[in-house]
Amino acid sequence: MCLPIREGGTSSMESPNLEFEYGDTDSLTTELSEIYSYTEEPEFALNRDYFEEDFRSHVRGRRWIELGQEQQKAYVMRLLDALEVTDRDKRLKVARAILYLAQGVFDECDTDADVIHWSRHNVFLLYDMGIFTALLELLSMEMDNNQACSSTVRKPAISLADSTELRVLLSIMYLMVETIRLQTEDDRPEWSTAREAFKTELGLCVCSPLYNGEPFALLLFTMVTKFCSMNAPHFPMKKVLLLLWKTILFTMGGFEELQEMKVRGRERLSLPPLPEDSIKVVRSMRAASPPASAMELIEQQQQAKRGRRSRRPLVKQDSLDTYNERDPFKNDDARDEEEDGEEADSGIEGEVDPLDSDVIIQPPPPPLRPPTESASLPKGLPWAPKVREKDIEHFLETSRNKFIGFTLGNDTETLVGLPRPIHESVKTLKQHKYVSIAEMQIKREEELQQCPMTLGEEDVDETPTEILYLGMLPNLSQYVIALLKLLLAAAPTSKAKTDSINILADVLPEEMPITVLQSMKLGIDVNRHKEIIVKAISALLLLLLKHLKLNHIYQFEIVSQHLVFANCIPLILKFFNQNILSYISAKNSICVLDFPHCVVHEMPELTAESLEAGDRNQFCWRNLFSCINLLRILNKLTKWKHSRTMMLVVFKSAPILKRALKVKQAMMQLYVLKLLKIQTKYLGRQWRKSNMKTMSAIYQKVRHRLNDDWAYGNDIDARPWDFQAEECALRESIEKFNSRRYDKNQNGEFAPVDNCLQSVLGQRVELPEDFHYSYEMWLEREVFSQPIQWEGLLQQAQ
Repeated sequence: MCLPIREGGTSSMESPNLEFEYGDTDSLTTELSEIYSYTEEPEFALNRDYFEEDFRSHVRGRRWIELGQEQQKAYVMRLLDALEVTDRDKRLKVARAILYLAQGVFDECDTDADVIHWSRHNVFLLYDMGIFTALLELLSMEMDNNQACSSTVRKPAISLADSTELRVLLSIMYLMVETIRLQTEDDRPEWSTAREAFKTELGLCVCSPLYNGEPFALLLFTMVTKFCSMNAPHFPMKKVLLLLWKTILFTMGGFEELQEMKVRGRERLSLPPLPEDSIKVVRSMRAASPPASAMELIEQQQQAKRGRRSRRPLVKQDSLDTYNERDPFKNDDARDEEEDGEEADSGIEGEVDPLDSDVIIQPPPPPLRPPTESASLPKGLPWAPKVREKDIEHFLETSRNKFIGFTLGNDTETLVGLPRPIHESVKTLKQHKYVSIAEMQIKREEELQQCPMTLGEEDVDETPTEILYLGMLPNLSQYVIALLKLLLAAAPTSKAKTDSINILADVLPEEMPITVLQSMKLGIDVNRHKEIIVKAISALLLLLLKHLKLNHIYQFEIVSQHLVFANCIPLILKFFNQNILSYISAKNSICVLDFPHCVVHEMPELTAESLEAGDRNQFCWRNLFSCINLLRILNKLTKWKHSRTMMLVVFKSAPILKRALKVKQAMMQLYVLKLLKIQTKYLGRQWRKSNMKTMSAIYQKVRHRLNDDWAYGNDIDARPWDFQAEECALRESIEKFNSRRYDKNQNGEFAPVDNCLQSVLGQRVELPEDFHYSYEMWLEREVFSQPIQWEGLLQQAQ
């Protein structure tokens, strides 16, 4: 009896295609709602009450939306003056009134769209009146409030009440950054001008002396490190991280801007254009079908044993094959039995993974498919193949050693003595040669190191990325470690420890829940809180890495190295070592409590059943977004790094990554397959033979490097895995780069020396302001009371 196969080769347990579109952020309403915890819901009414109390005392008988532009400006100016009072409680009330304006005066609106409209109008008005600068000054005061820090350190439990002022200030600033950042079709001309001015103010630090000449993002990084060092445990980290992420996204640009910057950078370096737009290619890719479940495979095998005495030829299960082609290499019984035995003894995976169970009973021939279906299949591979210059050099070196007996170094033009097929191979390789911006930067850096006097100083553009890197450089390791600590604390696989940092300070209420419903609501809020933190950190790290790599490869490398040394690779693998399908489909949200829905519509009665049901979405956008970001970070850390690729092998990442392939989303599958591809040659022949579905998917979806023998492992490096030597060599190059570009005293030995006594004595020396008060004492102590042996000085001079 033959087992029936469902149409299209799908199983009953197959996960559906996820209609997910990757981008810089989620929708505006979602991004605005995530700044608030559900525990903060009562504060919406508090903000409204403080605003209306103050507004009615100055404007009688009219609503905010009925005022003219000048009247609104006059009222905001009055609020700005009131922010400067010394009374802390009065300042907080004024700040809440400003927050109500930034939230869109929701009590005067009827729909969510009205709230968003008035929020946008009010935010641009607040920025125009200089509110952001005043908020920044208050934020600096709260950061330096040692009394609040010391009192919270001594408290056994920290709650929302300990961070009220900070939460209000950060919420206003987040609403301003996120609203002004987004450009819409109906923007007024003055809003576009304000957007560019605000972007410059945040990124280039030319408009406000409060930054101390540093980007606004550095102030937020300082808050992160202060929190992680336990000096300020009451800081609301979720709001800080969201604001930090959106600030960097606003000042540096998102993924679309990065692609445009990359195109312009290649044009400046006279490099050929990119073979394709990677964003468009990834969006056009379709997901591969996930594997059948383990129970289905076992059931199929049992039915086959009961229903058939003689086995028919075996074929590959087309779970990950895009074109549903049969594999001709697995059609004999002996090969199959040998594979089953070896799979059980595999040392790479400790459990049976249904992803690559390769054999099922051959079904009867399927009915002929209509020609329209085959015509819709993609033609060819999605990516153009690439070849590096060093790959061509390596190929020619091997060929010359084989056919001539000697090499010509880096010469890729001379083909004398080589057979005709080698000529054709070199021609094909050169047709697909790709020179990256990073390779040009490394080459230029080597020239500057070798000829510092001839080439002179390098002209460095003062871009927001360059300014941020320069500000981060002294404390870069602290920033990286702090972010990874927060990521570890927010990961769903992390277990609570007594010495771990408390990231729930801005979600726990003053009074803990006493009913089951309240406990369920708080549990959802805590899980949502952690998911948002993971989302913000993953997006922040990915943006930093991509912008730094484009700005200069060694800036990217130093951040990457700090991440690797801080155990980022095992941390990300630990994150994925869970039921990733459950994480992506988690429903840790309560739609009726999301802003702005909760302030416009009547609140229905919450029940345990409604909380358990969650929303109706097929997947959680932020969790899938976080997973893709973490996979992209892992790809960036390990690409072209032999020692880090071996770390993936040592940490047994293959089974963890294979389980992530069950998520039916093309972009996520692509980055998982990339990570599997780079370590395939080190996993052994048996692993490759047992995972032919994965190998087929890698071939179909991942870009090809023409002479990369990834599928067979015949060119495995003979050198030992020397992690320390490889990283030390990279570190040396990074330190040389930083010293040459940023060390102002590096050229001291090449500076001309002034030998004229009169000009040396005539130079103006900067002295402290209070020096003239103690000048006579200094003369007495340092000059008159010190015996000088003039004869000895003369002898030394001779």
